Amino acid sequence: MKGQQADGMFSPYRALDLTDEKGFLCGKFLGDLGADVIKIEPPEGDPSRNIGPFYHDIPDPERSLSWFAYNTSKRGITLNIKTKDGQEIFKQLVKSADFVLESFPPGYMDNLGLGYQALSEINPRIIMTSITAFGQTGPYQDYKTSDLVAAAVGGLLFICGDTDRAPLRCTAEQSFPQTGVQAAIGTVIAHYHRESTGEGQHVDVSIQECIMPLSFYAQQKWDAFRTHFHRLGQWLDRGTPDKPRNLQNVFPCKDGFVSWQVMTGDIGRRTRYLVEWMAEEGTAGSMKDLEWEKIDMDDIKPDELASWEEAFGNFFLTHTKDELYRESMKRGVILYPCSNVGDILENEQLAARDFWVDVKHPELDDSITYPGAPFMLNEPLWKISRRAPLIGEHNEEIYIKEMGFSKEKLITLKQANII
Repeated sequence: MKGQQADGMFSPYRALDLTDEKGFLCGKFLGDLGADVIKIEPPEGDPSRNIGPFYHDIPDPERSLSWFAYNTSKRGITLNIKTKDGQEIFKQLVKSADFVLESFPPGYMDNLGLGYQALSEINPRIIMTSITAFGQTGPYQDYKTSDLVAAAVGGLLFICGDTDRAPLRCTAEQSFPQTGVQAAIGTVIAHYHRESTGEGQHVDVSIQECIMPLSFYAQQKWDAFRTHFHRLGQWLDRGTPDKPRNLQNVFPCKDGFVSWQVMTGDIGRRTRYLVEWMAEEGTAGSMKDLEWEKIDMDDIKPDELASWEEAFGNFFLTHTKDELYRESMKRGVILYPCSNVGDILENEQLAARDFWVDVKHPELDDSITYPGAPFMLNEPLWKISRRAPLIGEHNEEIYIKEMGFSKEKLITLKQANII
């Protein structure tokens, strides 16, 4: 009998989640859509529980905010699949499962006798989704990776940062979450195929391949012109190789930063609208006499551009993000606030769509706010049904109540370091 989850698109289905941080998001998406996702950890707990930051900055495997974020809507058990008994128990679980999610190196599951071929003999409808650094085949198949390495090899790192320095990674991880999303999509596609044909499938997910689409049109630009896509940092390169020029597109303001850039020619009116506002406050200087629609960007001298940007920057420093944003909306100025996490939590648009979800953590005597669904459906088929599991939290529920193990057997397995 499968565990009862909240009604959802995948509520009839069960997934066994063996992934580490490379694939957590895949299982979370299935769980939030109603699947009974069982997170399987080694008896000592998943090593990724030690990834910070931690609740109230107290390092503890049961307080990892990273673990909390990526493992909602999952039940949790412990099982040592490296042991013979552990492998037999896993095979029993596979009989009633619909998906197996794993992120071990290529061949690891085969060596345990738990590869796709072996599991499909037990359950021909099983879908195994395998997440690895570079996929199950190819000259890189045995290479290891980290989120940073994946971003570098996948091309994302090169286009991040400013043009006058070395590439710079994003503070938050990008490669692994992106892979989790793509793995979930691949799993759902395989599920659709199974529903049509009755056949299971092995979904081979390469982190390198998942991160490459985030490089925008960098590949196409190189293929067509043999030129690189310039980095998306504080400066936007609007020049040519023989006449380089940097346009500033991030400016500090009174309480943070805003995104804006000088515009001329056909869209010069957007700059004029801002200059008119500055003139009303007596800070436009000689810029109020310029005909922005008639200025050709290629004719602007670097020192002239720097002088304008300094004047605009000084104006921004006299206003808050909210003041700049709301007045820009009224005047038709293309300016956006650079939101920090606090801004996003208080964002009126997200609040109007009930995006944020409060999840209770009884063990902490607290509730924590989580991002909600990345989409809206006509029916409420998406829901965070439970907070991330504690180590072995559902051992008795699954092993005794659902699989029929005795209390004594559970104790024996625990003493033998099998669960």
